[in-house]
Amino acid sequence: MFSHIMIGSNDIARWKKFYDALFVAMGGQPGNEDAGGRLAHAHNGGRVVVFKPIDGKPASHANGGTIGFLMSSPDQAQAWHKAGVANGGKTIEDPPDVRQGAAGEMYLAYLRDPDGNKLVGLYRMPAA
Repeated sequence: MFSHIMIGSNDIARWKKFYDALFVAMGGQPGNEDAGGRLAHAHNGGRVVVFKPIDGKPASHANGGTIGFLMSSPDQAQAWHKAGVANGGKTIEDPPDVRQGAAGEMYLAYLRDPDGNKLVGLYRMPAA
């Protein structure tokens, strides 16, 4: 399990609108910005922090990277996805649905955030 993820952004206000909607959809709270300009969202023991890159260069998304958010149900994953699309995200891959993977059946909902980061809302289906 991770303790936190830090993501670079070129537009913190746009990021806040998008991620506030995602966190509220999964039962969390809007993010808090600190004196250093870092915006943090916390939920269920994990933190996602966004900031302008320290080196002053433009932020860019990780090619091949995916940030997964654990959902409590398929309905929550669907609401999370809908909130993301309504707040500047883009749906990617297949529409949200149950998929078979190496770890069993999972309900997956994929998005790209406004900065291009790949996200997934994931719910592990109970074993039959």
